[in-house]
This record gives sequence, C-alpha cells and structure tokens, in this order.
Amino acid sequence: MWWIPILGLVFGILIGLKSPLYFPVAYAKYMSVAVLAALDSVFGGLRAGLEEQFDNTIFMSGFFSNTLLAAMLAYIGDHLGVELYMAAIVVFGVRVFQNLAIIRRHLLKK
Repeated sequence: MWWIPILGLVFGILIGLKSPLYFPVAYAKYMSVAVLAALDSVFGGLRAGLEEQFDNTIFMSGFFSNTLLAAMLAYIGDHLGVELYMAAIVVFGVRVFQNLAIIRRHLLKK
C-alpha cells in the first residue's frame, strides 16, 4: 500500500506536464508554497504508510490545511511587504527532506 502515494504523485506530475494550463508569474510565490505543502503532505503520508499509522482523515486535513496556510502566509506577506512565503518554503522544505530520509532508511532496513 505504500506505493499508492508515489503512484499518485507520478500521475499528478504527468498530468501537470501534459496540461496546457499556465499560471501568471505573479502567482509564482503562491504556487511554489502550495507545491511544497502538497509534497510535504505526500511524503508525510508515505512515511505514515510505511510506519503503518496512515489515517486518511489526517492526511486529507493536513494536505488542505498546510496548503491553505502556506498560501495565506504568502498572501499576507505580499500585503505587508515581507517575504513570509520564505518561512513556509523553509519549513516545508526541511520537512520534505526529513520525511524522505526516514522513508529511505525505512526502505533500506527491509
């Protein structure tokens, strides 16, 4: 079952690459934090699946709340003139790498 998030991630990337949808450059900050928040949730879900602690409700609520919080930080930062989206990028980036390291260790132990 741990491969389902990876399959979903690969499927989503393929759809994104083949889609003719383009976002204006003005929304680049929002999209970058949204993608990182989504990746954080996917890797967290994959980790939870490997540890046999996966809960669909927690995964979905985390996915949407993290994405909305990151977009809200970017929006508020834009209006205040402060680069608040960088805080979200650092936090989500660190969490993605931590989850990836734990997943890698878990897979190597098997």
